[in-house]
Amino acid sequence: MITRRQFLKAGGAVMGSALLSAKSPADAAMVSEEPLLAGGRELRFNAQGRFKIAQFTDLHLNGEKPEGSKPVHECVNRVLDAEHPDFIIFTGDIVCCGNGTGDCLSELLSMVNGCQIPFGIVFGNHDDEKDLSREQLMEIARKYAFNCSWDEEPSIHGVSNYVLPVRSSDGTKEAALLYCLDSNAYSQMEGVDGYDYIRRDQVEWYVRQSEKHRERNGKPLPALAFFHIPIPEYKEASLFEETNFYGIRGEHVASPLLNSGLFTAMKEQGDVMGVFVGHEHDNDFIVGWKGIALAYGRYAGTTVTTYGHLPNGSRLIELEEGERRFNSWIRTAHGTEQLTRFPDDFWKMFKK
Repeated sequence: MITRRQFLKAGGAVMGSALLSAKSPADAAMVSEEPLLAGGRELRFNAQGRFKIAQFTDLHLNGEKPEGSKPVHECVNRVLDAEHPDFIIFTGDIVCCGNGTGDCLSELLSMVNGCQIPFGIVFGNHDDEKDLSREQLMEIARKYAFNCSWDEEPSIHGVSNYVLPVRSSDGTKEAALLYCLDSNAYSQMEGVDGYDYIRRDQVEWYVRQSEKHRERNGKPLPALAFFHIPIPEYKEASLFEETNFYGIRGEHVASPLLNSGLFTAMKEQGDVMGVFVGHEHDNDFIVGWKGIALAYGRYAGTTVTTYGHLPNGSRLIELEEGERRFNSWIRTAHGTEQLTRFPDDFWKMFKK
């Protein structure tokens, strides 16, 4: 198996099947002019009709404790060495718990950018609690050529709301969509405690994007959604007695107390088939709920999760071109793999 370092030495040929129109690695420090492209490359299914995503969540990099970054960086490197994803998504709480958040984010993204793999970020509730705002953190990400993330519509709530198309293996059309949303942080509504919710204007933005791509392609495209804080449907699914879980539920779902209707909008639009979040460190389960898969990533911070139950790692998601289905599994920093490659009846369950 080729390692990430061997891959870089060889010039990145292993990853080329997922990307087009390569620029020189010397361009790695440039600001992306076109946010839907990473380093001049389109996200694209490979020749085998596969597109693999590595989700890293809750890295909790701390600028005042730089020694804590080492196991997190090792985790990211080991997963990339083993899996060679076509896209990397960081689903919030990337930095927290101390000043120096800009340096922490820059160090992480410089490392990932050097791998020549397109990446995106969405923010969690902790990212802007210290010395830099969400806007300032996004500007740091925008310095890297392989960055795909941006603030697509600054007039709405949040800073990391954008959609990325994945093109077909022959490059002739859009074949899938990746919706990335800012789930905000803490409730701003008087009398309502807890975490904030994805706001109405964000839901309306998603619907506009979905309809635009449906009109462009003549049908809803298979889509995934990524954000940090789980929506209330995660809690509903976890409490329903007949729900079949794949993975580990080690703590309660900490969703907002208010439901802004994002899940309903996704059902109405008919494109999103899977939602991926972070936030709870000891949950990595995936469950089918009313036709949509609700999933957690695996905590990637330090070496073990909050209660010490799970080693740090990543969730991998592999799309199949032309299919409304995907495979997913957990890869840990120790090299072990927790498979959740779903049987056919898992997808039949979504029809209920």
